[in-house]
This record gives sequence, structure tokens and C-alpha cells, in this order.
Amino acid sequence: MTRRGLGDDRGSVVAEFAVALPAVIVVVLFCVAALTAAAVQVRLQDATADAARLAARGEDAGRIAGAVVTAVPGAASTVSHEGDLVCVSATAAAHPAVPVPLSARSCGLAGGW
Repeated sequence: MTRRGLGDDRGSVVAEFAVALPAVIVVVLFCVAALTAAAVQVRLQDATADAARLAARGEDAGRIAGAVVTAVPGAASTVSHEGDLVCVSATAAAHPAVPVPLSARSCGLAGGW
């Protein structure tokens, strides 16, 4: 027959796990949100590069904006002329749960083919 005393550790592992689990979940969710934001940033940068090439070739504004919005839904873009360059800037939200604004800018030589 076993005797239980005040120094019994039975159940302490479950209690420690219950305390640690929420912290682990928060860290995992933060990592997923950071990876999602990084993926959106890469897509936004690629979209602005494509849009800058379109703008440099003289495409219409609708097609330029469409190139950005197709790659990153909800993104907003602007086209500016700086000397011989045509630049496209775009902004988008990283993720609905992560309110971090992302931005990208890319330029192309005007009239370039």
C-alpha cells in the first residue's frame, strides 16, 4: 500500500503543461503571422516590379493597378514619374490579424521594352 504525503508530485506535470500550453500556442501563432507577413511582402515586391515594367512600356493605369491587386488582394498602388524612370509604389496590410502596413517600390526605365 502506498502512502500519500504532502510531498507527492502526482499531477504536477499536467499542471505545468496546462500553464505552458497557452504560451506555446501564442509563440506558434506569432511565428505563423510573421511568415504570412513575409510572404505578402515578397508577393507585393514582385507585383510592384511587374507593374513597373508595365508602366514603363506605357500600359494603361487599370492594367498596372490590376497587376498589383491580382498578386496581393486589397493592395493600393500609385504610379509616379521621376525623370527617365516610372516608379510604382504599393501598400498592403500584412494580415487581418496583424495590423502591420507593408510597402514596396519598384522602378523601370520609361519607354523600355
